[in-house]
Amino acid sequence: MDIYLVRHTSVDVPPGHTYGHTDVPLRPTFEEEASAVKAKLNGILFDKVYTSPLSRCVRLANYCGFPDAEQADDLKEIDFGEWEMKSWDELSADPRSADWFADWINTPAPQGESMSGLYRRVSRFLDKLRAGNREKVCLFAHGGVLTCARIYAGLYKMEKAFDNMPEYGAVIKIRV
Repeated sequence: MDIYLVRHTSVDVPPGHTYGHTDVPLRPTFEEEASAVKAKLNGILFDKVYTSPLSRCVRLANYCGFPDAEQADDLKEIDFGEWEMKSWDELSADPRSADWFADWINTPAPQGESMSGLYRRVSRFLDKLRAGNREKVCLFAHGGVLTCARIYAGLYKMEKAFDNMPEYGAVIKIRV
């Protein structure tokens, strides 16, 4: 099955802040960025289109011509829990962050999830997709979700996740 992974456009959040599960606004450049994404998807027929329920993904799916994309909670970004909308400087000052910075793969954010938790969630979703009879699927989601999908596809190891974060508006095709 071919899966087209689409990352939402750039967000209007101060640089250096975590915003995983928070429903944040998009930058005023949305239409310009979304137009470029739509052009990359032009002419591709999908058996099914899914989107994260967060507005930054739903809005892009709608703009690209998929108003009926099925919303899936498993496609939400990593949950930073108590650290949502905090700056990395604020996180560094939190004594609980030492464990997270030492092992972000397995250590969850307070009241949130770890990278391996996100990976399990995304893998569960992709396992369900593979069990279906679809040949071409599109997912509108987030950087962490796209990264986990590429790990799932065997493109690199979890330790390289931050080295492979896709750009806003990226369209990446994988085969699983």
